[in-house]
Amino acid sequence: MNLTELGAFVRSRRDRVQPSEVGLVAGPRRRVPGLRRDEVAVLAGASTDYYIEIERGGAQPSEQMLAALARALRLTRDERDHLYRLAGRPLPPSGGSSAHVHPAMFDLLDRLAAMPAFVCTDLHVMLVQNRLADALFGPIVPTTGPGASFIHQWFTGDPRARALYPEDDHEHHSRTFVADLRAAVGRRGRGDQGAERLIGELERRSEEFARLWAEREVAVRRADRKRVRHPSLGILHLNCLNLLSEDGRQRLLWFTPVSGTDTGEKLELLAVLGTQDLRAEV
Repeated sequence: MNLTELGAFVRSRRDRVQPSEVGLVAGPRRRVPGLRRDEVAVLAGASTDYYIEIERGGAQPSEQMLAALARALRLTRDERDHLYRLAGRPLPPSGGSSAHVHPAMFDLLDRLAAMPAFVCTDLHVMLVQNRLADALFGPIVPTTGPGASFIHQWFTGDPRARALYPEDDHEHHSRTFVADLRAAVGRRGRGDQGAERLIGELERRSEEFARLWAEREVAVRRADRKRVRHPSLGILHLNCLNLLSEDGRQRLLWFTPVSGTDTGEKLELLAVLGTQDLRAEV
């Protein structure tokens, strides 16, 4: 652990990142070469005072905060690993919620501001999403272990997960999730602890999953059409498109309105409303 060097390293990375690279407006009177401390704090979900303490070498960030800083500062994998070592923290597993997201994925995510988009792992663990995805699907809830996977939430009866889609579509989504998960497990190979733990817990806790898993259907989800339920705007008809990373361990998903529906107008309204819930105003 070297917290003094950690602070200096974070500061050097902050100076390197331009506001436009993280979706911020620079403004005419900027006095720093890169991001301001308060901007990094907001991007990482920390208080400005706490972030300043990190740069001063007076705080040892948690693993969750290190992951947030790595994403806020668009660190490469080598830079991310160096950050963890300086903080005296173990490197996070590749498939967990603290997994490294390639800066190019972030760049694409920033450019998809007009449509909901997010990055997740091949085990369906949410990593990062844009503002419109926040508004449509709800914010990412930090979770560790098998419970971080959306598939785990889906099959173990999480009401928030099931409420996203009309009940008539649940069987389709269940089959799609299981077939895609089997493809992911096949790519990872035997002995992958994250995948084996997820499968074991789902077989134990969900009869539906156990039944579908036993059918051994396999299909990588590359594109789909979804009906997504929003509490204020009703049903949105969306094309779901996927871009897989080179090793297949992560994917960028983005959603476009289906032609001939009113979903385009609803997405424009959602961009204005954000996470505001109109039901309280009706």
